[in-house]
Amino acid sequence: MAAGLRARLGTDYPCRCLRGWHLTPGLPGSRLAHAGAAPRLQQEYDAVVIGAGHNGLVAAAYLQRAGVRTVVMEKRHVLGGAAVTEEIVPGFKFSRASYLLSLLRPQIYTELELQAYPEYEAFMGRLVSALNPLLDAPPVDTAALGQGSLLQRLRALRALQPLLQAGWMLGWQLPRYYEVLTAPISKILDQWFESEPLKATLATDAVIGAMASPYTPGSGYVLLHHVMGELQGQRGAWGYVAGGMGALSQAIACAATALGAHIFAEKAVCHVLLGRDGQAQGIALQDGTEVRSKLVLSNASPQVTFLELIPQEQLPKDFVQRIRQADTCSPVTKINVAVDRLPNFLAAPNAHDDQPLPHHQCSIHLNCEGTHLLHQAFTEATHGHPSSRPMIELCIPSVLDPGLAPHGCHVVSLFTQYTPSVLAGGQPWDEEARNAYADTVFDCIEDYAPGFKASVIGRDILTPPDLERVFGLPGGNIFHGAMSLDQLYFTRPAPSYSGYRSPIPGLYLCGSGAHPGGGVMGAAGRNAAQVALEDFRRR
Repeated sequence: MAAGLRARLGTDYPCRCLRGWHLTPGLPGSRLAHAGAAPRLQQEYDAVVIGAGHNGLVAAAYLQRAGVRTVVMEKRHVLGGAAVTEEIVPGFKFSRASYLLSLLRPQIYTELELQAYPEYEAFMGRLVSALNPLLDAPPVDTAALGQGSLLQRLRALRALQPLLQAGWMLGWQLPRYYEVLTAPISKILDQWFESEPLKATLATDAVIGAMASPYTPGSGYVLLHHVMGELQGQRGAWGYVAGGMGALSQAIACAATALGAHIFAEKAVCHVLLGRDGQAQGIALQDGTEVRSKLVLSNASPQVTFLELIPQEQLPKDFVQRIRQADTCSPVTKINVAVDRLPNFLAAPNAHDDQPLPHHQCSIHLNCEGTHLLHQAFTEATHGHPSSRPMIELCIPSVLDPGLAPHGCHVVSLFTQYTPSVLAGGQPWDEEARNAYADTVFDCIEDYAPGFKASVIGRDILTPPDLERVFGLPGGNIFHGAMSLDQLYFTRPAPSYSGYRSPIPGLYLCGSGAHPGGGVMGAAGRNAAQVALEDFRRR
């Protein structure tokens, strides 16, 4: 295959359509309920979850499964946060933000009843195996370890076990793996490969969603974060969800409502209710309704949770400062495209019958002939200019899921970098700027697949400010904050508060801004629910 077209094929990163999940139509209005009966909002629950993103829905399902009466409040008209399916162009169903599935933790499938290169893969696989248990447990409570009671210190020591086990598994190769986590990914890939297109294609997973270059120290962790993905038991596999990513959110929501949880859309939370002792006691909606609860779990970003929903005087000043100063810079612009024909690439021309070929089923990387091109695109964005030759990951989910588009037509997902959140000179991301960047992206695709621009029926452009406005992603960051080493594990979202608890007793962070970070994995929701359950039972 020519260098211009990089499709992930075979056992590398196969994309599949998961037929186990289908979009379940909700009830009329803003409520989703089980067994066809719209729930009535009650004045008191055991737990309130703010935001029906996938982590919030996972948390609700686990809480309700444990017998904790739970309600979820979502301000938008659809559930799923960034993992939604929406019909922006009539007849075309877009996975508007999140677009592929792999990182969802395998325990969630089971517990909620849902469904040179080989050496390099083996090397990375050993690191993944060692670090994998860390995703499914809260980070060590360093505050309790140093200043807690004897019981708290014992619990903290027990939490050290996954960390110590990871070091034990890596053994004498620990220094090499330490290099993977801290070095620029370009340096690591140079040790393994000679092919620039291969190195650049692999490097995209190290910078995806990150305002970073392959030459940025620490960029290797983001690649590792994506390598940790697993799909139906196959590590490293990615797949499309039948019906779009919103179908996954609906499946989790249905699991929660089947257990008895209540879920309400178009219910924006105004602030968290606090008692005289400073403890969370529920939430207030923008319409003035108050809902009391013993637990409050926020799937919103740390910035929204602690800077908008909580009075600042109730939080430690150093904590507020950490949240304000967190890196939420985003390079991502997501473009969803409706086309009237299958893209025809010069590197792999379409068949005479215009039927999809294997590469149409995969993620296709464009402008990735060398890592220097990624660095060049990054450098332009750091100066406030959208990349003139952006990194493009192109997917066509309708090839495997024809129901996403009318007959003969297709949905094309374009995940692109690099676009700055703030343009040079303070210029706004207005309609003209959006369309100018999208035209640049389409011109690039046209070079690889002539006729692409003529096939476009409609497009949905989401720049970093749009991703923040529509989905509540801080700065448009798809991970709720940079996945850099200084914002992971012990320090996510802030030191001493990495274990889902917050400075406000009874308030927990369960979204991607908490450990282990972003991606449609559900780990933060599951872990936070378990921590909240421990506290609930202790009371």
